[in-house]
Amino acid sequence: MKKTTQSAKTTSVFREKVFAAVSEIPVGFVTTYGSLAAMIACGSAQAIGQALRNNPFAPRVPCHRVVRANGSIGGYFGEDSPAANQRKRALLESEGVAFDCRGSVAEKFILRTSRANRVPE
Repeated sequence: MKKTTQSAKTTSVFREKVFAAVSEIPVGFVTTYGSLAAMIACGSAQAIGQALRNNPFAPRVPCHRVVRANGSIGGYFGEDSPAANQRKRALLESEGVAFDCRGSVAEKFILRTSRANRVPE
């Protein structure tokens, strides 16, 4: 019997849950992989990253609005290169997200778990 595997671009119930949560992040803000995991009761920020890495609905599902816990960019479309990071940063800046002198997202633009479920004022 031939073993079948799920395509990287195929959605699953888990990925649909991740994509739905990411779609709730308002323009001009980001959240972290860990906060997103907490929002959907997933114990793994890495699983969130893997789901977003294979996001076939970008930019409608704005995976660029998810960053590392320290505010650094992280990867973009499964690539962690200077060029990919610059594309992600440019998208965020076009939405009004500002960065600090270290190149991390300024804290006031990061929706953490305690704030992620409400729309900013």
